[in-house]
Amino acid sequence: MLLELAQWLSHDIRAFNVFNYITLRAVMATLTGLLISFAVGPVLIRKLTHYKVGQSVRDDGPQTHLVKAGTPTMGGALILVSIAIATLLWADLSNRFVWVVLVTTLGFGIIGWVDDWRKVVHRNPKGLSAKAKYFWQSLIGLGVAIYLFSTATSPTETQLIVPFFKNLILPLGAVSFIVLTYFVIVGSSNAVNLTDGLDGLAIMPTVMVSGALAIFAYVAGHLYFSKYLGMPYVPGAGELAVFCAAMVGAGLGFLWFNAYPAEVFMGDVGALALGAALGVVAVIVRQEIVLFVMGGVFVVETLSVAAQVSYFKYTKARYGTGKRIFLMAPLHHHYEQKGWKETQVVVRFWIITMMLVLVGLSTLKLR
Repeated sequence: MLLELAQWLSHDIRAFNVFNYITLRAVMATLTGLLISFAVGPVLIRKLTHYKVGQSVRDDGPQTHLVKAGTPTMGGALILVSIAIATLLWADLSNRFVWVVLVTTLGFGIIGWVDDWRKVVHRNPKGLSAKAKYFWQSLIGLGVAIYLFSTATSPTETQLIVPFFKNLILPLGAVSFIVLTYFVIVGSSNAVNLTDGLDGLAIMPTVMVSGALAIFAYVAGHLYFSKYLGMPYVPGAGELAVFCAAMVGAGLGFLWFNAYPAEVFMGDVGALALGAALGVVAVIVRQEIVLFVMGGVFVVETLSVAAQVSYFKYTKARYGTGKRIFLMAPLHHHYEQKGWKETQVVVRFWIITMMLVLVGLSTLKLR
């Protein structure tokens, strides 16, 4: 929106040409998302508290979490509003990729909002049924996958890039591309949602991974940089750096209120949307495997739940009594049960994510 205004003004005032630079608009998107979060956050928290939109705490969870009961949830709406406004203000709205990520993010956010609304307002602890949730996630995920494949303008946009290997590129057909894209988007969405169990645990890794994806998007959309670094060139992908930057700013603004002890939780409306956003950006810039590496905390958290549930069902069927691998799943609760303080778990997971993000960024040159 502001880009179009700046381009119009640049006909008379050349100084406005500076807004054509993606890097400047990415910085502005970060600051815009941050300032919107700071401005709207207190108002939103008061409203959520007034209408008693409070978080319910599972009885079988860590006992230290019982004090969190009643803390306002659905704060992820603040993140989505900040991202949407910042992106609409600073991104090139004629770019199809911008609209793909926005629609995906807001679509998954609506699914999460309905789930949260049923839990906290209708007092339905199950919220949106698992079948309904996965149906709508699958509908959006498959829709995005089909759209990206059908609108691809070059073979590069449908190839699987293997990091650390310069010439290891796997061409994907329609079915394999659609299936991979579906699992990346839906999988990352649910992975972030499973990780969102402690104050600040999910949002900071999301910010770090999003910041790294902004760099990948900028390189992928730049003809000379992508060629020099041996990265896939995806025309138009550079604009996603603005979207990722908006997500960084919105996420940091939300962390101001979500840091321990949290004043607000993001809820499914935020977690599902942010995970899907990371997934679809990674697909567009052809860095699905790198996302798997950088989001290692999300991956391990998801695997811990899958392993716990599978092993419990297996031992119950075989021995009549279910056994567990971890003291509690997801993994962050396991370490709480071992005696780690909540802040220790959160900060240590942040540190791990930072190291994994650096490994992911190293693939820009190490190949």
